[in-house]
Formats: sequence, structure tokens, C-alpha cells
Amino acid sequence: MRIILKLKTKGRITLPYNYQSILVSALHKWLGKDNAEHESVSLYSFSWIRETKSNERGITLTPNSHWFINAHDPEVIKRIIAGIQSDNLVTNEVFANEIHIQSNPEFGTKERFSVANPVFIKRRVNDEIKFFFKEDPDSEKLLTETLVTKLKKAGLPSDGIKVSFDDEYPAVKHKGFTYKNIFNKGTICPVIIEGSPEQITFAWNVGVGNSTGIGFGALI
Repeated sequence: MRIILKLKTKGRITLPYNYQSILVSALHKWLGKDNAEHESVSLYSFSWIRETKSNERGITLTPNSHWFINAHDPEVIKRIIAGIQSDNLVTNEVFANEIHIQSNPEFGTKERFSVANPVFIKRRVNDEIKFFFKEDPDSEKLLTETLVTKLKKAGLPSDGIKVSFDDEYPAVKHKGFTYKNIFNKGTICPVIIEGSPEQITFAWNVGVGNSTGIGFGALI
């Protein structure tokens, strides 16, 4: 299930380019103190703020600015909505003005998705954290591996699932942001997911790759 939040500001303000931690803080505020989703395998995902304008200092919101949040468990979405209804502030200057609920679409057994933020892949290799990108030959295996882990955590079948970057996409980019003083970088490229409709619906909600809980790998 997805909710789309229309965002407004109390004045003309500029958010820094590394604003993703602001979204994480707002999300966990709405979920409630000591929520089970914090610091666990993320069965949810969220976009960066969409429909914004950029300047040399950061981004400004427009009349069409919005932010979407997905979760596998509808109860998580209900808790977020209740949290917003109690306190709709994202920051002291930005607030959620409207909430729109989007039900899970109907999917087939092979779907192509654009991404709302970079797809992040990381693994520990020889006691060091290594980032992987579309160009790495192991990217498909690692993306699939991460989604299998999440399917198993949710108690869903994991056989037959496959995640890969779209090899025909001509405009692959790499982009990242700093979170808790650590720079993380991922790939902006559509992904192709093959599996059962239930598995693909799950992926649409939880995103792909690592760190979907801090703003990577959300699907459009």
C-alpha cells in the first residue's frame, strides 16, 4: 500500500540537498517511539521529495511537491496516517497538507519499474563495506539476494524471484547522499523484476536493494 503526501511550506524555504535524514525522522515520528521498524530489515520504502526546484543551496518546494511512502503491512501505513493526523510536520517549515491512499496495483509475472531514488547495493568484503553498481557483474545476484531476504522475513515464498537492472536503459546515473556522516551511493536505472504477482507486489512496496528505510530503492 502507498500513501502520497502533498507537501506545503509555511514560507519560502530551502532544504539542503542532503535532506533525506529529515524524511527518516518524520517517518519514525509518525510510526511512534521505539517502533519495531526502526533499525530492522525494512519492509517499507519511500521516495525523495518529488516535483521540486533546485538552486545552489538546495531544493525548494513547488505547488506539486509530494512524497510517497510504501509498506508491505497495511497496518504500518495506518499508523503513519494516524501519526500525520496528530502532527503533520515534516520539519518546522514543511508539512503534509493532503494524504492520498493508493492501493496495490495488479501486476503480472514480469514488470519494469522506474526508481524514485538510487538503488543502493552494499556488502562487506574483506572487512570493508563495498558499494556495487549496475556495471558490476554481481549486481543482479545481490539485488535478488536482498529481496529474497525480505520475502523470507515477511513469510512469503522466495523461489523464482529475480531482480535486475534494465540493460537497455541509455541514461544510467550514479547518485548518493550523506546519512549520519556516511556517504552512500547508488544507481539510478529502471529495474526488471520477475516472479509471482504477489512477489512483485511485495517488491513494489518494500523497494529493491539495501537501505530502503533511509531513502534508497523505492519503485514507481
